[in-house]
Amino acid sequence: MTSTPGSAGPTAVTTPPRPEASGRVRRFGRPVRWVHRTTAALMLLCVASAACLYLPQFAELVGRRHLVVTVHEWSGLLIPVPLLAGLATRSLRADLGRLNRFGPHDRQWLRAVRRRDRRPESRPAGKFNAGQKLYAAWIAGAVLVMAGTGLLMWFTGLAPLMWRTGATFVHDWLALAVGIVLAGHIARAYADPEARRGMRSGSVGREWARREHPLWRAPDEPPEPAAGPPSGR
Repeated sequence: MTSTPGSAGPTAVTTPPRPEASGRVRRFGRPVRWVHRTTAALMLLCVASAACLYLPQFAELVGRRHLVVTVHEWSGLLIPVPLLAGLATRSLRADLGRLNRFGPHDRQWLRAVRRRDRRPESRPAGKFNAGQKLYAAWIAGAVLVMAGTGLLMWFTGLAPLMWRTGATFVHDWLALAVGIVLAGHIARAYADPEARRGMRSGSVGREWARREHPLWRAPDEPPEPAAGPPSGR
């Protein structure tokens, strides 16, 4: 049915623009954003409670050490839970598969970082660049080590005293490293508003995606126009 000028029927409702028309592309689905937010909240809670346990200035402000210890223990144990729950979704499994693949373009990206070459063409990246892949792998390993050493410190009957002493040493120093790496991750996120917008809303600007992740093609990205046959004379 076609509408005539001035008609107020249902056909007069304006159709929202497609993602291609709005200049934005879908980057993260809702399950991925949910896992990121809940994991980040648990991680920050765990780090903040650890600071209250180890830094006297924070300990005096908060007090109630037993409660802080309980919050620290349970927030640390719950950190892997959002990821495990998110594995039931296809979008998260697909993104984990991308994070676990390291290709020649990732090595080129790292070489450019080492040379401090900031040209976009020297840093090719798919949906995730090499730095994001290394960060994800490092933080996943750190969480597993922190959980294992934390359990040895929590349940003192699981291992002899020598093991618990070693676990305490590893746990404390790795916690400091995790705090430093997390601070760097947050700083990088605040330096790139479009990346934060992608994790918050799920979509990013098309130009940003092509500049920062040129090897990645979003699901709603239109195909490249095919080159026509050469014109004869």
